[in-house]
Amino acid sequence: MPNKITRALLSVSDKSGLAELGAFLDALGIEILSTGGSAGALRNAGVKVTDVSSHTGFPEIMDGRVKTLHPKIHGGILARRDLESHRQALEEQSIGPIDLVVVNLYPFEATLASGANFETCIENIDIGGPAMVRASAKNHSSVTIVTDPSDYQAVMDDISANNGVTSDGLRRDLAAKAFGHTAAYDAMIAGWLDGERGETFPLQRTQAGRLNQVLRYGENPHQMAALYVGGAEGDGVPRPGIATAQQLQGKELSYNNLNDTDAAFELVAEFEQPAVAIIKHANPCGVAMGEDLNAAYVKALSCDPVSAFGGIIALNRPLDAATAEKIAELFAEVVIAPEVDPDARAVLAGKKNLRVLTTSALPDPAAPGMTLKTLAGGFLLQSRDNGRITEQDLKVVTKRAPDAKELADMVFAFRVAKHVKSNAIVYAREGATVGIGAGQMSRVDSSRIAAWKAREAAEAAGLSEPATIGAVVASDAFFPFADGLMAAVDAGAKAVIQPGGSMRDDEVIAAADEAGLAMVFTGMRHFRH
Repeated sequence: MPNKITRALLSVSDKSGLAELGAFLDALGIEILSTGGSAGALRNAGVKVTDVSSHTGFPEIMDGRVKTLHPKIHGGILARRDLESHRQALEEQSIGPIDLVVVNLYPFEATLASGANFETCIENIDIGGPAMVRASAKNHSSVTIVTDPSDYQAVMDDISANNGVTSDGLRRDLAAKAFGHTAAYDAMIAGWLDGERGETFPLQRTQAGRLNQVLRYGENPHQMAALYVGGAEGDGVPRPGIATAQQLQGKELSYNNLNDTDAAFELVAEFEQPAVAIIKHANPCGVAMGEDLNAAYVKALSCDPVSAFGGIIALNRPLDAATAEKIAELFAEVVIAPEVDPDARAVLAGKKNLRVLTTSALPDPAAPGMTLKTLAGGFLLQSRDNGRITEQDLKVVTKRAPDAKELADMVFAFRVAKHVKSNAIVYAREGATVGIGAGQMSRVDSSRIAAWKAREAAEAAGLSEPATIGAVVASDAFFPFADGLMAAVDAGAKAVIQPGGSMRDDEVIAAADEAGLAMVFTGMRHFRH
């Protein structure tokens, strides 16, 4: 069991709770060592403090870069109290043991987020702090290390309950948390420097994230799951989206809710016009643009109203009351938007189980970043699919060129196809999906399923023919044979957008010409597995 705490070192960037902790320790007669701003804050609170430089007999030098890197600090932290040789070394060198270390690090993450220049970022890389944290965590059998202000109360309670010492379990828990803290800090710095020097795949790559929420279970009830904020970007600045969203109402989000909502919000962010995406099992069942959200929602829902039941609804504009009234007519799991107007909140408040989320901003679909997929024994890392095509990128390959309306629908459909599981086929008309086929082993089957869903939606709406008649069709990858194209012809499509690049492109183009189709190649594939 460690000795009673007699000396503590407090040196923090985040001053929250510092005065209360200092006053508690001071009242117990514990000597408090501190540095710079922390010492000033403690003195202002009436807490008795000894400057580290007075304790070590060595001044802070090099603009504060060297202040705690001293044997009287690290010897006091690292000495094993159970070894006679260590106790003797302390006595011979006149080093007083340090039993409690409270340190949190220079705000490197906040510095990055502020857009600071390279030199400022470098100066906000903490050196002495991580050294003290790691030393204390290594010697947690004798030293209590605290890196998070949210743990101050637990430490004070533990000291009070144990006659001036901390319990073994608490010290071990805090040591594990401390090593996680420095590991994440170093990972953030390494990722930033890799980005600064243009290194996408460094020899060693560490992912860091902060626990946001432990979930009830994972994809299935027998799996455990949690949500972490962070990711594969490596720069420590999360993109706006589901991980940082604010939940305004509704039940706790599940693993599947989070996964599907992310898919929906990333999709709807693709469009400049007001747009709505309805997602089920990470695939869109309806996407549309409109002159306003209300119009876009009606069009998106009409694509597949059966599958939309119990789905996720994402909007790329602040949710208004009129659209909220429409949404309230459908059973949905989640609604996510940049903002929700007060009147819309009042409308949705009546559906107490509906989860309503706001994000303040949209994720930039063109922003660089990385995605990660785990494998047995490792993981795959790739740059995010931030590719986007415009009308100027399209190459007309058929005798008939598409008209202006077809071109606009082609670009829309191809952007939607980017977010549909492969093999992906998307029929679109007037800025809205009218049939979606996803995740089939055969591209022909995806095309047929999309057409079948369109016919089903038309019948439900009492229409005489499906909306695929005269629509455009997008394929996320090339048609390897003409049969996939002919399935689209059978569904009534008049124009086709696809990446091209098949060995049989000439055969597919000839089939398109014979059917009177307009077809363009993008030169860009959007597989999504």
